[in-house]
Amino acid sequence: MYFVYMIRNSASKLYVGVTNNPQQRLAHHNARRGAQFTRRIPTFEIVFLEQYEALADARKREIQIKKWRCGKKEMLIERYQEGLETKNPE
Repeated sequence: MYFVYMIRNSASKLYVGVTNNPQQRLAHHNARRGAQFTRRIPTFEIVFLEQYEALADARKREIQIKKWRCGKKEMLIERYQEGLETKNPE
């Protein structure tokens, strides 16, 4: 099982990634051992998760989301937090 995730830091910056263990990955980021972006301001929280069976599908979705502007990412997070469908929101 793989997850596409978005985390937000205390400066409201978003990071998008893929993992097979979201809680462990979050701890990794907060320990400043993640990507270069996550080393600057460490206090992150998970704001979005989508689950996939195949790593290839998760990577494809990660790439799609990374290309989006901030506003579209925020709309996706909002849908997730409201318990609405996120894989095909339109």
